[in-house]
Amino acid sequence: MRYNSNHESRITNHVQRRARGFTLLEMIVVIAITGIIGAAVAIFIRQPVAGYIDAARRAELSDIADTALRRITRDLRTALPNSVRVDPTGRYIEYLQTSGGGRYRAEVDSGGLGEPLNFGALDTQFDVIGPMPSLAIGDQIVIYNLGPGTGSTDAYTGGNRTAFLSLGVAPIVNIAAKQFPFASPGKRFQVVQHPVTYACEAGVLRRYWGYAIAPAQPVPPAGGSSALLATNVNVATCRFSYATAGGAAPTGVAAVTLEISQSGESVRLFQQVHVSNVP
Repeated sequence: MRYNSNHESRITNHVQRRARGFTLLEMIVVIAITGIIGAAVAIFIRQPVAGYIDAARRAELSDIADTALRRITRDLRTALPNSVRVDPTGRYIEYLQTSGGGRYRAEVDSGGLGEPLNFGALDTQFDVIGPMPSLAIGDQIVIYNLGPGTGSTDAYTGGNRTAFLSLGVAPIVNIAAKQFPFASPGKRFQVVQHPVTYACEAGVLRRYWGYAIAPAQPVPPAGGSSALLATNVNVATCRFSYATAGGAAPTGVAAVTLEISQSGESVRLFQQVHVSNVP
C-alpha cells in the first residue's frame, strides 16, 4: 500500500506541474524565436511583394492611358475631312464628328428626271445616289470642306454647311436653303453631328461634345456635354499635334502624348492617327 501511495503522489505532483502551463521564460523564448523567423521571412518576401504591387500599378495606369488613346483614335477617324485643329498650347484638339456621308446627284438622268444639287443658286433639296446615310434632326450637311482659314470652304464658319431638315420621297434630302460655294470633285457630302474636343486640363483628360460650332477654337468649350476619360494626367507632358503634307493633302496625322502618374509611378504613351482629308 505504501508503494501505491507514493506512486499516486508522484503522479499527482506531475499533473499539477503540467497544469501550471508555460513559464515566463518559455514564453519569452517563443516570442523571440517567432520574431526572428518573422523578420527573416519579411526580408525575403518584401521585395517580391513590392515588385508585384508596382507592376500591378503600372499595368493599371497603362490600361487607363491605352483605353483613352483608343477612344481618341476611334473618334478622330470619324472626323470631317480637314476639320481637325489644335490650339497653340497643344492641350486641346477639336474636330467635327460625322455619322457618315454619301454622294449627291449632280445632273438629271437620261430621262431628264432627278433632283440634282444646284450650286448656282439657293437650293433646298437633292437626290442621294447610292445608300442613304443615317440622318437626324440637328445634323449638318457639309460639302467640300478644306479646313480652317479657307474662307467659304471652312465648315467652322458655315460657308459650306447647312442644316438637314427631313427626308423627302426617297432618295430626296431636304435641307435649309443654301448655295454651296464649290462642288466636290467626287460629288460627296458629309453628315456632321457636332464638334468634339479632347482637353488636357487641371490634371485630367476630358472629352467635350455637343456644343455650338464656332469659327474660333474654344478652349475649353462652353455648353454641351463633357465626360472624364482619365485622372492623374501630367498636363505638362500631355500634347496634341496635327500635321498634313499641305493644304490639299489627302491625309493628315494627329499625334497624342499622354502621361499618367500615381504613387510615384508614371506611364507615358504615344499614339498617331491617320485622318482622311478627301473632301
